[in-house]
Parts: sequence; structure tokens; C-alpha cells
Amino acid sequence: MAKSWEEINARIASGDAVVLTAEEFAGLAAEDGVKAAAKKVDVVTTGTFGPMCSSGVFLNFGHSDPPIKMQTITLNDVPASGGLAAVDTYLGVTEPSLVKGIEYGGAHVIEDLLRGRAVRLKSTGPGTDCYPRTEIDTWVRLEDLNQAYFFNPRNAYQNYAVAANTGDQLIYTYLGPLLPRLGNATFCSAGALSPLLNDPTYRTIGVGTRCFVAGAAGYVAWEGTQHNPNQNRDENGVPTAPSGTIAVMADLKKASPEFFSAATFTNYGVSSFVGIGIPIPVLDEDIAATLALTDADLTATVIDYGVARRSRPALGQVTYAQLRSGSIEIEGKTVPTGPISSLPTARKVAAEVKRWVAEERFTLAPPLEQLPQPGTQAFKPLEIRSEEAI
Repeated sequence: MAKSWEEINARIASGDAVVLTAEEFAGLAAEDGVKAAAKKVDVVTTGTFGPMCSSGVFLNFGHSDPPIKMQTITLNDVPASGGLAAVDTYLGVTEPSLVKGIEYGGAHVIEDLLRGRAVRLKSTGPGTDCYPRTEIDTWVRLEDLNQAYFFNPRNAYQNYAVAANTGDQLIYTYLGPLLPRLGNATFCSAGALSPLLNDPTYRTIGVGTRCFVAGAAGYVAWEGTQHNPNQNRDENGVPTAPSGTIAVMADLKKASPEFFSAATFTNYGVSSFVGIGIPIPVLDEDIAATLALTDADLTATVIDYGVARRSRPALGQVTYAQLRSGSIEIEGKTVPTGPISSLPTARKVAAEVKRWVAEERFTLAPPLEQLPQPGTQAFKPLEIRSEEAI
């Protein structure tokens, strides 16, 4: 029997909602069947915790006396954007330090702020009648800032690729080091716990969806960059290659370093591990059937990162259960596997969202606007053209 958003939210508000994590729901569905599980459970919570390079924060410093129009800005020697209003900035997690390079970057500054540490703010400006100061050198803490909030343009990638390397040289990638001649394979997904794999056609996740962002309550702000709903899909409607993404926002002051961590990928660059969790309403049996899928039901595509081109060869498909077993078979060879995302922390995220809904009456928000659906938009590459060609 179908349920409405209003009915589910009323049950949450009264404390009567039945809430399970995606793993718990799959276990119940295996025991009692999808129909019975759909009837019994109101909300299923999801979670993921992995490197998400397209992340960052907007910050407002307030005005000094005399004030300055900040044009060049660094925080602990990491450049931040000066292309906004006088004392606003955007700090991206992948920006490297001018002094330490990729060993310290934007993500590390954000983590330092989250941990209550002071960071050094240096800025120069052109000097104007409104803003006569031309330079500033001071220290700020998170509590000193007026606004500090995540705005992450691309998080929670839906079914990211498995990476392998058929080449003869060790290569360093955003999926970690890849040994030559299929010496290893890496992957980055919480599998059956991953938010967008539990709502593959974006029925319940869209603009305005309430979510968990690095420990803070946040929202889906828009489709994520590189959102590509047109990938091949299996019989359950789940894409088998990298597909949908979401842009999210949340208050940095309410986030936790337990669910945000800076990282440096050897010979590649800076990134940040971000915890994202989304509660999904069990509106009907179709949604329940997807929520009941396990790692054995979900398939990812193995891509050859040894080919340094935009379109890399696919080396086959494997299930997340196979990936988590410790090895897969590629071209007749047994290849050891390893995740670069954390399943234990993804489980913590899903459990915390479950607690929010069950104990803190965290109600759900139907999308104000759906994410672009399969078949509705093209995914465009960047072509190299001359002015004459345009």
C-alpha cells in the first residue's frame, strides 16, 4: 500500500515512524519479502564517506577598521577566491598551499577550522574610497566568522568507476595508486548504503531534499556537476557506471570533523572525505524493491586508467560483493581490490541519520524540483577548438 510524504512525516513527528538503515532494510526484505517490508518501514537511511574533490566553503570575515576590499586572499597560505564581495570568499578543498604544496590545502584549512584552530588570514586589496585598507594579516577561528557554510558542487557520485591499470608503469590517480599490469583495483562507493544507488531514478532525492552533510543538517541545492543520468542501467534501473550527482549545502559551524577529513593523494593532490547521508521515504513497493538491493545485486564498471584518454576502455563489470571479497577477475587474472572510501564510517552516517529521524524528529522534504531524469539532458565533453572553428 502506497504512503504519502505527509503520512510519513506525521509518523516521524509523533515518534511512531519505523526507521531502518539500508542494510537493515535489505535484511528485513530478504526475510519477510519486499511487500511486507514496504508496509512495515517508513524511512530508510543511507550513507557514504569518501573523497569528494568538488567540495568547499563560503566564508564571510566581517569588516576590519578601516575596511578592505579583499582581492587576493590566503588562509594558512592556501589561496581562496577573491572574486566576490569585499569580505566574502570561496575556499575549495583541492587548492594547494603556496608553501607546502599538496601536503596541505583547502581541505586541511577547513578541517583546522572545524577542530577549533585559528588560521592565518592574509589579504591585499586595491584601496578604494569605500575600502581604503590595502593589506591585512590576522588570525581567525570558525567562531569569529559571520557565515561559514559548505557549498559542495558535486558529492555522492552515483556508482563511480572501479579503477585498474593495464599499463607497464605505476600511476597515481584520484582513486589511489594503481599498480602496473593489473596489480590492483580500487573503488569508491558505499555500495548498497550509497544514497543515489538507493534512489537510482531520483524519485525522492532532488532540490530541497534534507540531508546529512559532514555531520550537519543540510540540503540538496541542485543537481551536481557532471550529473549524467543517461548511463546504461540494469534491470532494476540502477546505472552501471558513474551517473547522477548532487550539490549540497550545510552550516560548517554545525559540522563535525568525525565526518569531514582532509586528505592528500600521493602525487595527485588534495581532497576531502565527506560524509553524506539521505533518508528515503518508503512510499511504495517500487522504492522498497530498490532499497532492498544488496552489494550482490549492484554492478560497477572496471575502467582502465592506464589509458590516458577521456574515454578509457572498460574491462568488464563486477558486483560490489565481489569487490568487497578482496579480489575480482579481470581478463582471466585474479586482481586484489581495495576501497578508498570507508564503509564503517558510511554505516555511522546512516546510523546517525536514523537517529535524527527516529529520535530528533528529523522530517523529510519532498523535492521542490526533480534532478534531471534519464533521457533529459546530454553529458557534454570539452572539445579543443580554434576560434575559427567556433
